[in-house]
Amino acid sequence: MTKRTNITDAIVEFITEAPDTDVPDSARDIFRLSLVDWVAVALAARDEPVSQITRGTAEEDGGNEQAYAIGLNQRQPARAAALVNGTTSHALDYDDTHFASLGHPSVAVIPAALAIADKLGASPKAFADAALRGMELAVRIGIWLGRDHYHTGFHVTPTAGTFGAAMASARLLGLSADQTRSALGLAASTAGGVKAQFGTMGKPFHAGIAAANGVEVALLASRGLSAAQQGLEGEQGYGETHHCRFDDFAFDGLGETYLFENVSHKFHACCHGTHAALEALISLRNEHWIRPAEIEEIEITVHPQYLDICNITNPDTGLEAKFSYQMVAALVMHEHDTARMDTFNDAVCQDAKILALRDRVRVKTTLLMAESAAGVRIVLKGGTVVTRGHDLIAQQEYEIREERVRAKVASLLGDATADTLWQEVAQMTELPSNWMQCHLAETSD
Repeated sequence: MTKRTNITDAIVEFITEAPDTDVPDSARDIFRLSLVDWVAVALAARDEPVSQITRGTAEEDGGNEQAYAIGLNQRQPARAAALVNGTTSHALDYDDTHFASLGHPSVAVIPAALAIADKLGASPKAFADAALRGMELAVRIGIWLGRDHYHTGFHVTPTAGTFGAAMASARLLGLSADQTRSALGLAASTAGGVKAQFGTMGKPFHAGIAAANGVEVALLASRGLSAAQQGLEGEQGYGETHHCRFDDFAFDGLGETYLFENVSHKFHACCHGTHAALEALISLRNEHWIRPAEIEEIEITVHPQYLDICNITNPDTGLEAKFSYQMVAALVMHEHDTARMDTFNDAVCQDAKILALRDRVRVKTTLLMAESAAGVRIVLKGGTVVTRGHDLIAQQEYEIREERVRAKVASLLGDATADTLWQEVAQMTELPSNWMQCHLAETSD
């Protein structure tokens, strides 16, 4: 494809000139779902080891009290708060995913926008507008970078996410066009993350560094630090050096339509690549009353891109189990609730009954399978075969999506907190500027 040369122009205009009134209500509705979802998974993950390590380092370093970090009563420098909140919110791997871009937009962008909004005392409305624009750009840049970028080994959440975080921060800071260009150029030198980290603490840390780097480059640009004016798409820029395939269509309709609306929220506490198979397995289990002892074999068919992500065949830890088709299939057929975080623990990886079924799960691939889909075939003892397919990209009606997100938040935080959180987010334009800080501070250590 021909390399597009005006991507930076389009992004800068979207951030510095577009009024907040041009955002469609449908995009705002999905943003509210993602914000509630983000708060829930972040609060639920504050005691995870990676969360404790990250905030412990931030607390030890200290600094100007600018923004709230989950789990700390004392405010931190904005960059540190973004690092803690980004890492914490991705610690459970239970946050939203955009399949067209193959990234997790909320965990990279919301923490950056939150840190800057907190530092400035910005209104919830301004925060929401900036965060939504940043997530839209993270999605579009992820699509622009393309599958070659991802398959080479780059993790889209921190690569594309850093640019989204930087632009959300730039919007809140009110940067000029030139300053915004510099922030985008600086982001090109800081955006990174490799898929080798999947299944380790390094993966959630990616979200933290994306958010923190986005904050940092925007603040530096606000002080006059200049950078390449086309660091994203220019010669020897980010795209050219990071296996980008230059998909022009990725920026078509920017500011008119929001591709972020197609984001998928997780309803299982494991890698999103396993969810289509889980939905199909649950349907078959419930429809046919299948019990583990009746199963001869389970065959799961997916797109081959997931073999290096979700196919840990012999997981030893709960974290690894989240990235194992074999384990999640065995767990769900034993009626373990895969929506619960505590389902994925080290003990289940040693459970003889679970392991016996795990070893009867086979994973196949085909390029004919959509990346967001899976096919499941269960062979029962006696020869009966049942099959089911599921595609996550087939979005449910908004009302159903809201119901499932609210149920998820209730399972993580409790019914009362979930109801209060939803009511507050629904009234975002009327809330005081320090709403997010006050709400999260109530649940801090």
